[in-house]
Amino acid sequence: MPQRSPLDLPEGDPFGPHNLPYGVFTTPHAPHLRRIGVRYGSHVLDAGAAAAATASPYAELLGAATLNPLMAAGRPAWQAVRAEVLDWLTNPAHRPTIEPLMHPLTTLALHLPIEVADYVDFYASEHHAANVGRMFRPDGDALTPNWKHLPIGYHGRAGTVLVSGTPIVRPQGQHLPPAPDPSAASSSPAHTSSPAPVFGPSLRLDFEAEVAFVVGAPSPLNTPVPLSGFHDHVFGLCLLNDWSARDIQSWEYRPLGPFLGKSFATSLAAWITPLEALAPARTAPPARDVPLLPYLDDSAAEPFGFDLRIEVAVNGHTISRPLFSAMYWTAAQQLAHMTVNGASLRTGDVFASGTVSGPRPTERGCLLELSWGGRDQVRLGDDTRTFLEDGDEVTLTAWAPGPHGARIGLGEVSGHVVPATP
Repeated sequence: MPQRSPLDLPEGDPFGPHNLPYGVFTTPHAPHLRRIGVRYGSHVLDAGAAAAATASPYAELLGAATLNPLMAAGRPAWQAVRAEVLDWLTNPAHRPTIEPLMHPLTTLALHLPIEVADYVDFYASEHHAANVGRMFRPDGDALTPNWKHLPIGYHGRAGTVLVSGTPIVRPQGQHLPPAPDPSAASSSPAHTSSPAPVFGPSLRLDFEAEVAFVVGAPSPLNTPVPLSGFHDHVFGLCLLNDWSARDIQSWEYRPLGPFLGKSFATSLAAWITPLEALAPARTAPPARDVPLLPYLDDSAAEPFGFDLRIEVAVNGHTISRPLFSAMYWTAAQQLAHMTVNGASLRTGDVFASGTVSGPRPTERGCLLELSWGGRDQVRLGDDTRTFLEDGDEVTLTAWAPGPHGARIGLGEVSGHVVPATP
């Protein structure tokens, strides 16, 4: 039986012609030569080589070692390149040229597809924020007074954004020692509580299932980007895991925002799906119950939400299925708020959604929620967890509805935890 061509995909492949995500890869024969690729089924098209072979006017952009030059070129270039790539992969006239440029995905090394400029993380899920509020403010309001008036966020560390598959070293830092065992004798010095922090590896390491949006076209300083400018500036989206050391975070979070409890590692997918591929997945956000200021008011705008179905697995066991369509704040609102003070955008900026959680317990997007602050055990087959242990592997996958009943696959994000550096 003749071998199937990599250009002939099985029906319903989530990485078919309706998707075409971009990444950066190297081959075993040229491990130092990074190339832009487009995932197609279980293969990757060498987009730079294809552009050169077809005399594409975008050969220089696609011949770069990162996606930044293409992203900086702006939306008309994004649309034109996407149309060319689709033609290369589906037009039989190109098959003799394109087929030899397809590489099996399993033979390639994947790299961070962009040079990250700035990194911002938001707190956009009402369900997540309310759960956290109930845990830490059981006698107060679940949401802070400002939560429904603006998308809360923090600036992270761009230098520790890592490509999917990079090992995650358990961070060390200051944190309070574990609370004393209430069943122990109160007179025992070994169980006397102390307000003084200790230094050592985090004991409450967590993941956060998130979606990241990647900025392509920059914006000038002192020029806010309105909701309507979202599509002109955002190139695409991908999955992101915002690793969190909850004990370090809770000690330093008094009163400023996340710092060392977050900055040690953030995992980004190796594949960025263009926004245009996700047009069928656009959806309206949840109903607003607090009036918004004009620059955030999307009541008369096109729907800026996305219907993304995320799955979280730890050591191969699915523990949650968060729904991105339940996010209260949209990426367009986050972008508008991020720039309303005059802050500029740079090519390669990444802004993330914050933990994606839905209304049901099975839709919570982190162990902090799933274990309710460590109170409950989360089952992993025959094992259980409250927080992550050394050797654990966390994998995020997702899909979105595509045209004519198809599914659009998002590139996975995975990372396994290794012990703290001595």
